[in-house]
Amino acid sequence: MERDMATRHSVIERALTERFAELYPHEIARFTEKIGISDATQVIESLQPKQAARVFSRLPADIAAETLSTLAHEPFRKLSAQLDAGMLAALLARLDEESRADRLGALSDAQSAELLELMTYPADSAGGIMDSRVGVFRPDSTVREVVRRIRASRRARISDVFVVNEDGRLAGAVAVQDLVLARPSDTLEGLIRISGVSVAATASREEVLDVLNESKVPSLPVTDFEGRVIGVIRQDALIAAAQAEATADVQTMVGASRDERALSKVSFAVRRRLPWLQVNLGTAFLAAAVVGLFEDTIAQFTALAVLLPVVAGQSGNTGSQALAVTMRGLALREIRARHWLRVSLKEVATGAINGVAVALVTGLAVYVWSASLGLAGVIAIAMVCSMAIAGLAGASIPIVLARLGQDPAQSSSIILTTVTDVVGFFSFLGLATVAAGLL
Repeated sequence: MERDMATRHSVIERALTERFAELYPHEIARFTEKIGISDATQVIESLQPKQAARVFSRLPADIAAETLSTLAHEPFRKLSAQLDAGMLAALLARLDEESRADRLGALSDAQSAELLELMTYPADSAGGIMDSRVGVFRPDSTVREVVRRIRASRRARISDVFVVNEDGRLAGAVAVQDLVLARPSDTLEGLIRISGVSVAATASREEVLDVLNESKVPSLPVTDFEGRVIGVIRQDALIAAAQAEATADVQTMVGASRDERALSKVSFAVRRRLPWLQVNLGTAFLAAAVVGLFEDTIAQFTALAVLLPVVAGQSGNTGSQALAVTMRGLALREIRARHWLRVSLKEVATGAINGVAVALVTGLAVYVWSASLGLAGVIAIAMVCSMAIAGLAGASIPIVLARLGQDPAQSSSIILTTVTDVVGFFSFLGLATVAAGLL
């Protein structure tokens, strides 16, 4: 009987704890950060993975990283499945090589590869030159607590203390000088004097330099795309780094080399550009071959030749819009390869809806011009189909290239132009051939 009562009490206690963690995760996080790491680890391991993730995501980054390194493998695997990949990568980046390798070894090969990719920033980006070992604090933290944690961390060259809200987003900064002069019982909320200026981890060094010059801050926090602090750049680190241009995507998207500059030698430019021009020539012949399949239809209805650029142009613009949005999402690490279906469905739906709107105007214009209801209907249907498929192509091409380990910007516009031309020509001329009796 006593054993049954003890079991029942244990079940009730666990249920109440889980419910409290679900409703008030910030309260448990606030309590957890005040106790030792070993006790914090026990708290996280005692919760269900979903509730543990809610609490864990509200811990200060330095405490969360240290707790992460002490979790047993099974609780760590379950917790990592619930955490945002970007957040998990930022925390793992704070660990030493041995601890990081141990944590990654506990995960699947696919998840480990994704986290390694997220932890690797280009050398000429803010993420590549930042120090990921940065402490962050809550607005209601007292000076006494902050000083204790700073002393425990033994970090040198701390000039600012960064303050974040419950979601880990930057709220401002407190100068160490103000911290020293404040009373131990004062909270950081009343000491914030520096605005919450920050820079994205994907920003180029030139952009970082511009922000530092404008804000005149001694150190600059680095954030992920959700605004969470993942590192800090100090002026000496930036000055020591080469101030080279970081972005060459515009060049690579049209087949120019990332290494080419405005004053590069002609021989270098030719050597880098010519292969992609030859590729472009081949794709142009492919589009021409599609038109050749419907030579008889075009000869019979010459108006089709006049309207071909209209369909191809609209599908090309639609694909370019989808490509630009997807490229930006990949560059900012908002999306990964696993988001392909979601992004593709969104771009297909957008292309189709825009296609209907454009098709109504196009169909009306063609009917007024040609007085042919059949021709107006054919080009309207072709417009919707080609724009929907162009959206799919624009979203898929960079994601596929990224999945294959290639630069997602590399000549993607050349591939996209081929796809949109072929789809536009085939849909328009194919429908015209099928509906020849109505033209």
